[in-house]
Amino acid sequence: MRLVRRSLVVAALMGGVALSPAMDHGAITAVSSARAQGFVKNLINRLRGQTLPAGIVKTNGRIEATQVDVSSKYAGRLETVLVEEGSNVAQGQVIAKVSSPEYEAQLRSAQAAVQSAKNAATAAEAEIAARQSALDFAKSDYERGQQLMKTGYITRQTFDQRRSNYDSAVASVASFTAQRDQALSQIKNNEAEVERIQAILSELTLVSPRNGRVQYQLARAGEVVSAGAPIVTILDLTDVYMTVFLPAADAGRVQVGGEARIVLDPIPDVIIPANVSFVAADAQFTPKTVETKDERAKLMFRLKLKIDPQVLQAYYTRVKTGIRGMGFVRTNADVAWPDDLKVNLPPPPKASDAAPAASPQAAAPAPQTPDAKTPSAQ
Repeated sequence: MRLVRRSLVVAALMGGVALSPAMDHGAITAVSSARAQGFVKNLINRLRGQTLPAGIVKTNGRIEATQVDVSSKYAGRLETVLVEEGSNVAQGQVIAKVSSPEYEAQLRSAQAAVQSAKNAATAAEAEIAARQSALDFAKSDYERGQQLMKTGYITRQTFDQRRSNYDSAVASVASFTAQRDQALSQIKNNEAEVERIQAILSELTLVSPRNGRVQYQLARAGEVVSAGAPIVTILDLTDVYMTVFLPAADAGRVQVGGEARIVLDPIPDVIIPANVSFVAADAQFTPKTVETKDERAKLMFRLKLKIDPQVLQAYYTRVKTGIRGMGFVRTNADVAWPDDLKVNLPPPPKASDAAPAASPQAAAPAPQTPDAKTPSAQ
């Protein structure tokens, strides 16, 4: 028991911090011995599940966040990377730029082809106008020849010549009209090619698909990147959850959207509100890093406990992933949370530490402190 108590104290005071304001060494050493003993006792009871009423189950898990790779859709040379690992980025912010002289040359060629097709269309229009004038004269001459042929004022040979001139004028107008239509069609084709290449060039400017924090920078300026190669990896810190596993007897009573609580090993006195966002449809063996050997022998169902987005919004810069802890899931909505599992959050950090303004939850109000009477603290 002495060894267990000592391990729990070390886990409670370890250096990793998530969703908590920074504490200096003096503040830590100021904690009284009596308070520390009571804290450890409550922690041991919570770990053993002795304080949990029927209708609430506990399980181990790890904090994770939605991960997004920002990749180049097309191959090229990485011209510049504008962020570093640990940088906070907003949705739409430029992450990197890839240069491609080949596509730039293709764009100039396509633009020149558009201008050439426009010139051809203009020339065809001018020819049509000239040929139309000749057609009008040939038509009137042919029609007069028809009347003169009836009265015998012109010979058959003269009439046939007028008819031949008229037919030739009609064919000439039709020919240049086809050339104009072909030039107009070519203009559309070339303009479409310009738009295609411009779209490719715009894709070479990589932007962040969402608000988050740069977790990894996988390429450096000057490197040649292939199509689809990730440049940076971004964690969406407004979509954070704990992955846990429950046996079928408990998982079958859990409803998506049901309330949950998360307690992290480094800060066991902080109770984080969450909701069940996912319940697996099929059972699986739990990973070795999650449960004990005996429990791994059981088929379990995977669940996701998603942390309240308002909490993530307020503590944006303090959010960390990979931290282990415990998840508490309410399988009976009528069961009230015990006092030691009611929402308990530290005071929110200053406003400058909140999520970027472009975040979809930027307008969400900050979570209330435990002293406030909120439904989530019940």
